[in-house]
Amino acid sequence: MTEISTPGAAESPSSKLDKILGYVPRALASHAHIVFLLGLLCYLVVLPVLKIYTPGSTQMLIGGNWTNVTSDMGACIAAGGTLTVLKHSRQRAKVTAATHQIIADLYREHSGQHHPAAIAEIISPQE
Repeated sequence: MTEISTPGAAESPSSKLDKILGYVPRALASHAHIVFLLGLLCYLVVLPVLKIYTPGSTQMLIGGNWTNVTSDMGACIAAGGTLTVLKHSRQRAKVTAATHQIIADLYREHSGQHHPAAIAEIISPQE
């Protein structure tokens, strides 16, 4: 699995709690969690609607109701979307850095000057 951290989190977590919280989006978006929620949804909603099996009130209380299950599935979708956006953002940053390096190397070859100095020369008004 691709190494992805929580958006806004420090690059190196300082405490065990930070490390544990860094795994929450990955856990929510995992296939196993989504399959579990789909099974729970079938058990609590589909089977009772089809009159195949009706869980007892204690099972319903412990398992939650359909509103809680569907909202948890929404959280899974949001966590997966966030991880996807973060992954693409990091890939885009790598491409941008590589493009900048290529342009800097081309400018250095063309002008013979180091890129940051050349950029400062271009930006400052020439008198």
